[in-house]
Amino acid sequence: MIEIPSKLEGRQFDLYKLEQKLKPIGYSIGGGWDYDHGVFDYKIGEDEEGYQFLRLPFSPIDGQLDSRNCTVSLGRPFLLAHNFQGELDDHANSGNFAAAINQFSEPVDKDADFPNKYIDNGKRLVAELESILLSD
Repeated sequence: MIEIPSKLEGRQFDLYKLEQKLKPIGYSIGGGWDYDHGVFDYKIGEDEEGYQFLRLPFSPIDGQLDSRNCTVSLGRPFLLAHNFQGELDDHANSGNFAAAINQFSEPVDKDADFPNKYIDNGKRLVAELESILLSD
């Protein structure tokens, strides 16, 4: 994981409005959100070993993440790599039903070393986020 200091840290936004600005430019709310925190993910790259993401963490300061009118505070953006197993099928003998449910490999390393070739791109993306979100 590589943290990228940003002017966005500690800034507060309405979560719904934040989503409306970030989703059209490629961000999605990561699957690891909970009631007390969440992240926006932007997939930077993909190679033979896994995926690289820019993550923008947030936490609620007014309301709950699963309800309207929730205000969130942004955390420090960071770069994260997920490396996957070389084999595509972890459950080759489990049958069609299980295979349909378990079609994706689990990451071997959810916090793998981040490839240097994507770091500058991640910094540019944070600068773009600052421009978009702080321009109002």
